[in-house]
Amino acid sequence: MSQPLLDVAASDGLFVGRIWNPEVHGPSIVMLREGMLVDITSREAPTLSALLERQDAAAFVRAASGKAIGSLADIAANSTGAPDQTRPYLLAPVDLQAVKACGVTFAQSMIERVIEEKAAGSPERAASIRERVSTLIGGSLTNLKAGSPEAAKVKQALIDEGMWSQYLEVGIGPDAEVFTKAPVLSSVGWGADVGLHPISTWNNPEPEVVLAVNSRGEIKGATLGNDVNLRDVEGRSALLLGKAKDNNASCSIGPFIRLFDAGYSLDDVRKAELNLKVTGQDGFVLHGKSSMSQISRDPTDLVKQTVGSHHQYPDGFMLFLGTLFAPTQDRDAPKQGFTHKIGDVVEISSAGLGALVNTVRLSTECPPWTFGISALMSNLAKRGLL
Repeated sequence: MSQPLLDVAASDGLFVGRIWNPEVHGPSIVMLREGMLVDITSREAPTLSALLERQDAAAFVRAASGKAIGSLADIAANSTGAPDQTRPYLLAPVDLQAVKACGVTFAQSMIERVIEEKAAGSPERAASIRERVSTLIGGSLTNLKAGSPEAAKVKQALIDEGMWSQYLEVGIGPDAEVFTKAPVLSSVGWGADVGLHPISTWNNPEPEVVLAVNSRGEIKGATLGNDVNLRDVEGRSALLLGKAKDNNASCSIGPFIRLFDAGYSLDDVRKAELNLKVTGQDGFVLHGKSSMSQISRDPTDLVKQTVGSHHQYPDGFMLFLGTLFAPTQDRDAPKQGFTHKIGDVVEISSAGLGALVNTVRLSTECPPWTFGISALMSNLAKRGLL
């Protein structure tokens, strides 16, 4: 895997994450310190969720003492493919938090969702529909803010042309789409395989910034995520969203949460540029980008629409912010667009957050998810951390 976990811009950041620690037969909370991963698991913060609940989370991590587990390089080397279970390897930097995702938060990606729906999951029909929509609205999506009078005009223009879609409402209307991406503890981390449901023949990665939010709605940090998506399944019916989004290993998060401090803040997230590279075993290479400056809803608005008096998250949540990336590049034949092939290596990177790298497999061939909430509680209790 060519992309390093952390770039120069991230070298001074305050990073926390999780590893599988064979010494305790369970996960440990780690921080990155001078190239080493240091176990900072304690009764004060036995889980990453508990750590983020602390008002002083950044200061707590900065002052934490702990045992050095190994170098980031060595642990990363054991985190790809099938890790050696007798040695530490990286896990997704999330444990008890709910994993939520916002859809259609970029007006341009909203158009792709409309196209998917009108094409009924058929990539052959998508090209002609895309041409029609582009002619209709031109560049009117640039800097379009959801819920604004300008957004209402674009929505009405599409409706008048027979292009009404439920995606228009959540894409540029007042209410955001917020859904559950994955069950607690099911997300995979850096180096792991990501899964596609075997029924899908039209699918894609979704490179996104993921916010780490505690139970009080405080945004404590950010990381990267791959919201693996089955375009044909969701295109057949939006009611199949759960099947399109939530399958074994279909949610990837990492490599670490960068805690907000003087060196990195929510304003950096608002300006973040995400780069995507997909490298296939067939020699195909896809490059894509997602610019957070083009988002139609501010991250704070998305958080407020997720948590509040209407909905609580006692253990906090991770929130995917959506993507601008629309995979329209043809891979196999003209007007067929992009779809994954088994063995694709997906690299999602952003200055200051590092890179998240995963390999595409079928969900049925990825390691089964077996370590759930009861297993975590039992392990922490045996270690005297509860």
